[in-house]
Amino acid sequence: MTDYELMGAALEEAARAAALGEVPVGAVVARNGEIIAAAHNTRETEKNALHHAELLAIDAACKKLGGWRLWQCELFVTLEPCPMCSGGIINSRIRRVVYGAADTKAGCCGSVTDLFALPFNHHPVVESGLRAEEAQALLQAFFLRLREQRAARPRWKPPVTP
Repeated sequence: MTDYELMGAALEEAARAAALGEVPVGAVVARNGEIIAAAHNTRETEKNALHHAELLAIDAACKKLGGWRLWQCELFVTLEPCPMCSGGIINSRIRRVVYGAADTKAGCCGSVTDLFALPFNHHPVVESGLRAEEAQALLQAFFLRLREQRAARPRWKPPVTP
């Protein structure tokens, strides 16, 4: 599979997340163009702060390949990894990270900070912007729908006291 197709698989995972009411982020771990593992955010569904798409995909890849070193693998993710996920990427030795949309609030591949430029023992190659418009559109549609749902809910009003 090409990089474009692998990001397409990550976008499909992101759409699955959105359908579940999760922030639409999807990730795919690939080796030699073959998908080893794919996942999407399940933080809300599972009530677990660690259930980001990247970490779930890395975990599944480690289990499938029988080891924690994923040095022959690449990660395709629809949104720039956060600090936690960037740490998982470093620790799993993923050789290359390709992400779609930048994350100006929590991105650690250059948007807020660049953890991969710090003196850790592993430095993956990072490529950004692949199918970014599609990833951004999924995120924007999700958060627009969320704002509309919140606006439609009745607001609490304090009781009127005489």
